[in-house]
Amino acid sequence: MSIAKSVLIPVSPDEAFALITRPERLRRWQTVAARVDLRVGGDYRWTITPGHSAAGTFTEIEPGKRVVFTWGWEDAIAPSDHSTVTITLDEVEGGTMVRLVHEGLGPEEEVGHTEGWKHFLDRLVVLTTTGDAGADDWAAAPDPINELVSAEATLAIAQRILDTLTASEMALPTPCDAFTVAELVDHLVGSVTGIGKALGLTIIDEPSAAPEKRLADAAQPTLEAFQARGLEGTIDMGFAELPATIVANILNLEFLVHAWDVATATGRELEVAPALSGYVLDLARNTISPQMRGTSFAEETLVDESAESMARLVAFTGRIATAA
Repeated sequence: MSIAKSVLIPVSPDEAFALITRPERLRRWQTVAARVDLRVGGDYRWTITPGHSAAGTFTEIEPGKRVVFTWGWEDAIAPSDHSTVTITLDEVEGGTMVRLVHEGLGPEEEVGHTEGWKHFLDRLVVLTTTGDAGADDWAAAPDPINELVSAEATLAIAQRILDTLTASEMALPTPCDAFTVAELVDHLVGSVTGIGKALGLTIIDEPSAAPEKRLADAAQPTLEAFQARGLEGTIDMGFAELPATIVANILNLEFLVHAWDVATATGRELEVAPALSGYVLDLARNTISPQMRGTSFAEETLVDESAESMARLVAFTGRIATAA
């Protein structure tokens, strides 16, 4: 069975091609994270929503005109090349007609993929007409959830906050230990890079790159390696051997709490589903021990018991929740 859908977007075919193939463009409308080896025979891995990653191989590439790739969900029984997506780009009056055909689907897959492509192509239209597709509701509160799925969800939030930072905002103070925004970005990228190193990766940070790209370039391979490894056993972090679940918890706290720090420092609105912040609050309670107070974390601050879970989370990490 196959799906066919077309949308008109007000950009050139070259820009449309970038939007459907380049990780930094894909993150603006379709993916949480993306790895792309854009050549015939090259592979890709896209985390579409937290806990759901698609993977496959590029079979045809005509820049600005056409791209064909195999498709399959990593957690599916079928292999990753069991269906094929063809996207063609035609220059028309008003922009580019994007035509997508997804072939080779089973009957039970057609409904879900039809809904999915409509959702994301609609987001592509919004992005190209308004400049911002908005936070993706499908990524907001993943269910079922575990420490790695929530890490992908909190990464999406952090990337969205970092994406619009301006040069003039980098020197602003944050609620995090007198760090400026720039210093906090350095810390966040360094923390994720350190976890990636503990997982056997070599991640090269480019300090001159945009903050969102720096975080994405460190987080994507780290989370991919973590997903492949799983949550069993321990991880040698250099300073200590920690349970893998605790290392994953640390990623959640780094992404979500520091996103709050940056949002608070710059006056941005932080959009977090209460179910997600509540889950990360539970992770924090299992991670931050009394011995860590005064070193890695300040003492817990007071907040009304009826406060939303995000406020209780930042208070638990030693921040003043009412500062948001």
